[in-house]
Amino acid sequence: MNRQKSIQKQRERRRHHVRNRLRGDSTRPRLSVYRSNQNISAQIIDDLQGKTLCSASTRDAALRDSVKYGGNVAAAALVGKALAEKALEAGVKSVSFDRGCYKFHGRVKALAEAAREAGLEF
Repeated sequence: MNRQKSIQKQRERRRHHVRNRLRGDSTRPRLSVYRSNQNISAQIIDDLQGKTLCSASTRDAALRDSVKYGGNVAAAALVGKALAEKALEAGVKSVSFDRGCYKFHGRVKALAEAAREAGLEF
């Protein structure tokens, strides 16, 4: 099997395994992370209403100027901090962390730790 196809199958299996246990509701919404080579983004989602409560990304105008390159740990930490600040303004204090198909290390871990330090609980 092609290496890219096997990696994609592993990611798909991991994503289904993680999402099967997580459901975001109004009391504890889901913090979903998307990571690409160039950028990282995260959003807080209420799955029962099907609405995004707040989001942050390295592509946002507020963070684009302060981030030189969006695909590193420092940029992920800034996104986590910005997302936590927006969530606290929206009245969200506790979330369930959805890492998706990504392993909990590197940029995903930096985003989660920065959000925790800024006041989110998960």
